Amino acid sequence: MRFEELRIPQQVLDGISAAGFAECTPVQALTLPVALHGKDIAVQAQTGTGKTATFIIAVFSRMILGPPPGRGPSPRALIIAPTRELVLQIYAEAKLLGAQAGFRIFPVFGGIDYQKQREELSKGVDVLIGTPGRLIDYLKQKVYNLKKTQFLVIDEADRMFDMGFISDLRFMLRRMSPYDKRQSMLFSATLPQRVLELCYEHMNMPERFELTPERVTVEQVEQAIYHVGKSEKFGLLLGILRHEPNCRYLIFCNMKTTAERLPLVLNANGFVASAITGDLPQKKRMKVLSRFKSGTLPILVATDVASRGLHIEGVTHVINYDLPQDTEDYVHRIGRTARAGARGKAISLACEEYVHSLSDIEDYIRQKIPVMPLTDEMIVTDYCKKPRYARGKDARSQRKLPSTNTPGRKTLRNGQCHHGSEKSGHRFPERKKPLRNLQKRNNTKVP
Repeated sequence: MRFEELRIPQQVLDGISAAGFAECTPVQALTLPVALHGKDIAVQAQTGTGKTATFIIAVFSRMILGPPPGRGPSPRALIIAPTRELVLQIYAEAKLLGAQAGFRIFPVFGGIDYQKQREELSKGVDVLIGTPGRLIDYLKQKVYNLKKTQFLVIDEADRMFDMGFISDLRFMLRRMSPYDKRQSMLFSATLPQRVLELCYEHMNMPERFELTPERVTVEQVEQAIYHVGKSEKFGLLLGILRHEPNCRYLIFCNMKTTAERLPLVLNANGFVASAITGDLPQKKRMKVLSRFKSGTLPILVATDVASRGLHIEGVTHVINYDLPQDTEDYVHRIGRTARAGARGKAISLACEEYVHSLSDIEDYIRQKIPVMPLTDEMIVTDYCKKPRYARGKDARSQRKLPSTNTPGRKTLRNGQCHHGSEKSGHRFPERKKPLRNLQKRNNTKVP
């Protein structure tokens, strides 16, 4: 199905053409005809299937074809997403698809100048995109309200529940226009009972669509798994990277400490890599993602904070350095490659620590992951095992050295430092002052 066959205004069609879209993806062909007629929908679909474009096209089309209300404290459309990365992705796609529509689109999320966002939001917006925490913060301050909001989109609903945002969601939904006075659309990788209850409570008889992971994601990815000892995992990773050097890799780890150390060792062995984790400041995270999206950073290491909602073109390989313990996370991770019909590879390294989740993953995707033969030649052994730390101001934070202005810190003559606290388990003798200084201070003679 082509977009021209649907009831889409020309301004949005121009944005679709600028984005390079020609034909509807399966999820778009199923849901757009219903959404364009103003009905509520609840869609189960994986990322990478075109669902973001689905709700943006539907919302923009109905906003253009409907009566234009005056700009005020209520945004015409509210889009809620669980993470800052997903908010930025939706914002970028909305700006592209709505370039000819003239809508004022604004994203809000944590980690960015609070007052500046507040001032921009107070001017009034047509489409508000944000994470629950920051949205509620401004809502409580009455910077905006939701009493006349006409469109609601909840993206990655199951992720909202996993991250503990359900009470925040309900807080906002109870302060919105009545469910029969707005159009609501919900998208989720899965539709468990708790998500369906949210639909029944705050939506107007939504029409339900389900696209199984096998149809939309897994079959497009060439999967492989290596059974390898934990001590040999990094050597095998180097072997894979050296075998296909001119590719773009997204490497997933289960632990934040692993994700932080892995790029340091990769850099020490001649590869350019960086990591994003939940603790990384927002500005640094955006900078790293920008480098990876532009292609200047060929290897990105991440925890599951990046496994959902990120749309990055040209990722050729996803490597599960640690096999995920959650079956759905496996599908979300490998969905970062093979985007929009492209081909990609997903390679998993199953060590003795995480291999026990393999059977559950294969049951969930309803297929066996091909096991690849492992030879000694594939495992690199002559590599630098010492991490390469950054130079300059970042070196201290990477090595986790204490700051020079730590309270209670004492400095010895040879430059070594100690805190001199009995609680720390180290006791150092007090350094005696020279006798002449003591004599001068007390104005006495020392025998």
